Amino acid sequence: MKKINAQQLKQLIEATIFVSDEPVSIEKLKNTVLADFTVADKAIKSALDELMLDYRPRGIQLVEVASGFRFQSLDSLSPWLSRLWQETSPRYSRAMLETLALIAYRQPITRGEIEQVRGVAVSSNIIKTLTEREWIKVVGHKEVPGRPALYATTKQFLDYFSLKSLSDLPNADAFMQSLEDVADASLNVLSDSDQTEPLH
Repeated sequence: MKKINAQQLKQLIEATIFVSDEPVSIEKLKNTVLADFTVADKAIKSALDELMLDYRPRGIQLVEVASGFRFQSLDSLSPWLSRLWQETSPRYSRAMLETLALIAYRQPITRGEIEQVRGVAVSSNIIKTLTEREWIKVVGHKEVPGRPALYATTKQFLDYFSLKSLSDLPNADAFMQSLEDVADASLNVLSDSDQTEPLH
């Protein structure tokens, strides 16, 4: 096994995270770019801490999310950076965001339980969209008649909202307010399939 000095380690970790199209965990670093080197976890964490400090005053930050470490731009710069892309960013209905919030805070939860709280039927399109985005998944079935699916959030959900774990979620009111801000900003007209119908 080869040795690598602290500066080289830091450069290799920085370059790896920079070129990766998804968050990079310490385990992934050890199994890929550092596989030929003898490096302690402590040295890897130290290099990551230094990189976080290096980038703190810049427009790009090194952040830790559920799946590992990634570079991302400062949120405050997004109004200007968004002009780089012509396509409209995805817009989500309030019904979808409320459903996502209930799953995030009350998981594991069934579709029926979500409907009880919201007082309206949950469109199949909402569950499908959240599943396709890999923000939620089925984690089991409730032991009641019909054995309904139990839904929970995923690592991709945590990554999207820049969270390391569910314990980093803000209080429910603050999270709902941020989701409502997203819904209010939506310019898209909801499709019929995304509307909700009152429960009978």
